[in-house]
Amino acid sequence: MLDGQKVLNLSFTEWDTKENVLENRRRFQNAAGAKDFSLVAMRQIHSDVIHPFSSRPAQPCKGDASLTREAGLLLAAQTADCVPILLVDPGKKAVAAIHAGWRGTLRRISQKTVGRMQAEFGSRPEDLLAAIGPSIGPCCYEVEADFVTKFTAQFADAAGYFDEARTGDEPNPLQWLNMKPPGHQPPPKNVHLDLRKANRSQLLAAGLSEKSIFSSEFCTGCRTDLFFSYRKEGALSGRLLSVIGIRK
Repeated sequence: MLDGQKVLNLSFTEWDTKENVLENRRRFQNAAGAKDFSLVAMRQIHSDVIHPFSSRPAQPCKGDASLTREAGLLLAAQTADCVPILLVDPGKKAVAAIHAGWRGTLRRISQKTVGRMQAEFGSRPEDLLAAIGPSIGPCCYEVEADFVTKFTAQFADAAGYFDEARTGDEPNPLQWLNMKPPGHQPPPKNVHLDLRKANRSQLLAAGLSEKSIFSSEFCTGCRTDLFFSYRKEGALSGRLLSVIGIRK
């Protein structure tokens, strides 16, 4: 319960009890037709750390991407604005789940996970299918202008991830009129970042084909009636789960 309303929070938070979350996960797995799967949810740290699993670990591992060829494991990405990405190699029967916030995206976690599937399972990028789930859209994801510099230093096409490719270092032609208080330059205007587009670009760079990438256009910031959004709801936001597994 949150503010008197029932919510399907699927991650452990300060405001929800462990018993509620475990029950919500049980219901979620039943609804997904995966009640007999072992759920593998990591302690996400906004990194590029990737873990391969052959069994469910005794304690949650720290990281932001997981992969397996083991039937009966249900890999999970927990999100509340960040981009969840699920990968499958139908031929090698291998799957992966990715949690990509801006830090993980900047560290190329999507691209690195494809590379890890190549190394671990012999996957060919052109054989992979990818699903990009609901996440915050560029309409709602406002970031500081220096994010443009962060991303353009890493990606050749990064200017296309932003509504305006401003870095915040551009000269202000009206700076003397705009100084508030007098003698202080106002901070540069923020820009909007498209995290889904950035991760899609990484998947394409890794070798996936355009037709093999499927993306939800739902914005978690716009649709808090359907999804959780940390940006809009703050610390009381719950978490969604995006999962993938191999049936026994």
